[in-house]
Amino acid sequence: MHRFDFSGFRNELHQDRSLQLFEIRDEAQYKLLEQARAIGHADDTRQMTALAIADTRADILCLQEVDNLAALNAFEYGYLFKMVGQGYRHKYIVEGNDSRGIDVAVMMREATRDGQVIEFVSMASHAHLTYAELELYDPILATLGIEPHERIFKRDCLEINVRIGGQPISLFVCHFKSMAGQRNGLDGRMATMPVRVAEAKAVRRIIENKFGRDGTAHKRWLICGDFNDYRERIVISGDEVNGYVFESVTESVSSLDVFLQDGFAENLVERRPVMDRWTLYHTRGPLERHLCQLDYILASPALSRRNAQAVPNIVRHGQPWRTIFPEGQAVERYPRTGWDRPKASDHCPVAVTLDIS
Repeated sequence: MHRFDFSGFRNELHQDRSLQLFEIRDEAQYKLLEQARAIGHADDTRQMTALAIADTRADILCLQEVDNLAALNAFEYGYLFKMVGQGYRHKYIVEGNDSRGIDVAVMMREATRDGQVIEFVSMASHAHLTYAELELYDPILATLGIEPHERIFKRDCLEINVRIGGQPISLFVCHFKSMAGQRNGLDGRMATMPVRVAEAKAVRRIIENKFGRDGTAHKRWLICGDFNDYRERIVISGDEVNGYVFESVTESVSSLDVFLQDGFAENLVERRPVMDRWTLYHTRGPLERHLCQLDYILASPALSRRNAQAVPNIVRHGQPWRTIFPEGQAVERYPRTGWDRPKASDHCPVAVTLDIS
């Protein structure tokens, strides 16, 4: 982020928990305290985020929750450059639909580590598309107060077309609706499921419109991002004294089904063992704890077949100490990692090396 967020003064849900410990007289005092808190917290967090990105060893980065180009430049020059040197000179971001100003973005090197030139071809935002335009309005959305004329993506589906060593590949970078907010007797995930299902259908429609329904399986494309949903999770019970129990649970419904049920795309992370696919630790206390995959690289059938042995890496060194790792998966944390914070992120980066020749 490139700016301070003072919305917590009027909305306690946005207020950092450390400021809730103090009696704050007025908005002016709140702004001073929030500025001090944010600045004090930012440096360690940015260092860990940069370390996690460096550990991906990626030539192309697909990012979520980016404020703007200035923030991205400041982060790369001030933090990432110190760890990777000459790095990601090409950056692409378009303002999306999120009211907080968090957007998706892409950063790229000029060439791969193998020396193949990465050539930018084109970029397209799909943030403007509505439910009605794509004919994806489901009446169940009306129960959430959503109307057909509204924009379908809560952020964007940012399309980036490049050539690597002369070979074309398209990236579709997403950040789907969060699972927050119980409604109509449903938990946050199920209450917001129709929105994510519509977003997933929209991404699929965009790809099918681009390549033709019969052509999608034969083209090189990836869908990357935080989908805020999972098909399976690892439920955690027990405690540190008596030992933890990890149980894999498959969900009956997921927005990911739009991509995966009929072989439209492959979730490359599913090539890892079922207990080792998680990218996020979720907890609301000892009675609600699980590990799950929220962060995805979905490959077209053509790319998937060409890279049948490619297994993604999940960088977990930036996880806070409160994260409960299944047996044998614990990693060395980055220096100065806290119990809950500072941390690189609550999400873990996912990286994969692909041959697109």
